[in-house]
Amino acid sequence: MSGTTITQPHPLTCAPSRAARELSLKRGEFDLGVHLGRIRTVPDEGGGGGRRVERAEIDRLRSQEGFPEALREGVKAVGTTEGANIMDVPVTRFTRFARLGLIVPVKFYLNRYRAVVWLYLAEELRQFAADEKNARLLTGRMPEVLCSQLGTGLDLRARNWRGRHLGFLLRQAQNPWERAGAVAAFLDLAHIADVVKDPYERSHLNRFRPAPPAHGTPGSPAAHLAEKIMTADDLDEIGWLRNDLARGVEEARAYGPAPRPAPRNLPPTVRPAPSAPRCDAPAAEARERPRGLLGRLRRGRATAL
Repeated sequence: MSGTTITQPHPLTCAPSRAARELSLKRGEFDLGVHLGRIRTVPDEGGGGGRRVERAEIDRLRSQEGFPEALREGVKAVGTTEGANIMDVPVTRFTRFARLGLIVPVKFYLNRYRAVVWLYLAEELRQFAADEKNARLLTGRMPEVLCSQLGTGLDLRARNWRGRHLGFLLRQAQNPWERAGAVAAFLDLAHIADVVKDPYERSHLNRFRPAPPAHGTPGSPAAHLAEKIMTADDLDEIGWLRNDLARGVEEARAYGPAPRPAPRNLPPTVRPAPSAPRCDAPAAEARERPRGLLGRLRRGRATAL
């Protein structure tokens, strides 16, 4: 028997779990890298409906300088306390930055009290702190215009996360219907019905409407809260989403119309045969007319009257 070992060729793609291991990432870090567009994925051609990672993409990432530490640092997400430490500001000031939209959440989760915990990209926080244009915001008094916005209750964290998540969904979309579905994911059903009048188009669009990130079992309070965060609530945000949806559906309609039920093959209408004159009508009339003496008496009586 020969001692030659036959090496099986590597598959062209691999599952996300395998790719995460080969990239020395935790699964959450890997998923965030995909969301950010730093790890490219391709549709699963096997019909599973998921995503896979090409071997060439893994090789590209592994060959980058500083791998794996640099890749891991690039997808590191931190909460408010750690984020404030990175930027060397108090937690209260960090929260104000987030509410004003100066820093944008990259993901969120719900703690055991069903409170929303926002997470931020550590790399972006370091860049914000290193920018000289932000030096006054980090150490000086907050500008009055920003303080007045905070006084009105402004909080752009959910909205900015939605914008970021929409970008991810659009990057994953493969055709116009999927792109329209990505936009529809951030509108409630009433707005969708108002923009997309045709029920068959709405039904088809709903197939490509992504659900909110999984938080709790479907129908649970946590799932409802995630759905609320996913749904636009600012009038101007709703307005541009509606406009984008209308344009998206128009493009999708040109790409391929929504399927409709085939017309039913109805049986031909059965028309009643035209009624023919009865040839026995005189005979029937004659049978009904009194005959003989009795008939003459009745006719004569009728004449006398």
